Amino acid sequence: MEALVDLILNSYLVFVVLYFIGVNLTYTVLLAISVREIVNHMRHDRFSNYRLIVQSELTPPVSILAPAYNEEATVIQSVKSLLKLGYGKYEVVVINDGSKDKTLAQLTAEFEMYRSRQVYNPRIEAKPVRGIYKSRLPEYKNLVVVDKENGGKADALNVGINVARYEYVCCIDADSILEDDALQKVMKSFLEDEQVIAVGGIVRIANGCEVVNGRVVKVGLSNQLIPIFQVIEYFRAFLSGRMSWQAVNGLLIISGAFGLFKRSAVLEVGGYKHDTVGEDMELIVRLHRFKREKRQRYRIVFVPDPVCWTEAPDTVKVLSRQRNRWHRGLLDTMLIHRKMFLNPQYGVIGMAAMPYFVFVELLGPVIEFFGYLAMVVLVIMGSLNLQLGILFFIVALFYGVMYSVGAVLLEELSFQRYPNPRDLAMLLSFGVLENFGYRQLTAWWRVKGIWDYFRGKNAWGSMQRKGFSTFKT
Repeated sequence: MEALVDLILNSYLVFVVLYFIGVNLTYTVLLAISVREIVNHMRHDRFSNYRLIVQSELTPPVSILAPAYNEEATVIQSVKSLLKLGYGKYEVVVINDGSKDKTLAQLTAEFEMYRSRQVYNPRIEAKPVRGIYKSRLPEYKNLVVVDKENGGKADALNVGINVARYEYVCCIDADSILEDDALQKVMKSFLEDEQVIAVGGIVRIANGCEVVNGRVVKVGLSNQLIPIFQVIEYFRAFLSGRMSWQAVNGLLIISGAFGLFKRSAVLEVGGYKHDTVGEDMELIVRLHRFKREKRQRYRIVFVPDPVCWTEAPDTVKVLSRQRNRWHRGLLDTMLIHRKMFLNPQYGVIGMAAMPYFVFVELLGPVIEFFGYLAMVVLVIMGSLNLQLGILFFIVALFYGVMYSVGAVLLEELSFQRYPNPRDLAMLLSFGVLENFGYRQLTAWWRVKGIWDYFRGKNAWGSMQRKGFSTFKT
């Protein structure tokens, strides 16, 4: 029996090594595509006239939707930053999703809001709206606050889409800060190509940055380990992952923290799905599915330099909830749209993007975690093949370091958001260090996310915010 267990575990380690090699080759290809796409983007962007986008009367107006639930720590700064964007005509719609704290009270007091008589027309079914508020102050005439019964983020966004006056809707998190020119840069994609129905921008970690009056005035790294690890993860996800997939119109996710959509396209598919924790990804996959089934030409793109800053979890407890929820959302989306998986009818989505997200993003942590477990058991049994163990360690380390360090270097060579050489050196160091404990921990959280999903857990989990004013640089 022991010999059989030994054979199974060693065979599994061989499989994991081969899997790591395959994933590394995939990452290398994605990184190469990302480099090409970013170079092309920067070359094209050099000749862009963003002042014309701001000043032109032909530039489409935008409705910015910011759902808020218990966001009293950050909501005032976030809303003020949104009201100062360098863009032509736009409105800011804050949706108070039945907050139990002072979110609504703070908004009402700060901006002198009053209950208006605006008629609510629910094009998408959602929880009841209790009131629509507007400001008495002329400088905030483009601010709308919607108070509704609690229904979750997706439900709040659907209410925002119902209330929105304009054809283009920008969905962000209420605890996020957009840079002044962010809206201009995402809108440019729509102006250049009428087939574009959704655009995502990059999200960066605000922890460690200096925030004044709703603006990031100095970029830096947090003095805590957890947020720094997340900076590297965000580089990987956005600059290497999303940049490469958008090149072949295979982008499956636009971050809920910052995305711009054609309102008509979102209404056409019924808005956000409210009974999934992965509503951001599910909407994008549903848009792909709808357009391909209707044989309509479309594009969903990612733009790497309009920046949205967000507060990241700084404790293991809160971060574990977030990663657990993200993985449950990924699994749920893949199951909802399983018809598309390896289905030629859906082109690159069915034959490449979804297999990648299933075999690499969804199952990768499971394969990796049980690889470590198998190795530990073999060491305890005294049956570990030393050469295989060394090979496993080398490949696993390379698997983590290559993509992380590559993403950090890609960020520095292209956008140079971290001008302090110390910060760059720290990011490169953390790109290596994350492979010794942090990555294994996140793999476990994602494995647990799968387990929780099949146990029927569908709660978001509490995401405590401390507010931008607490950040240390």
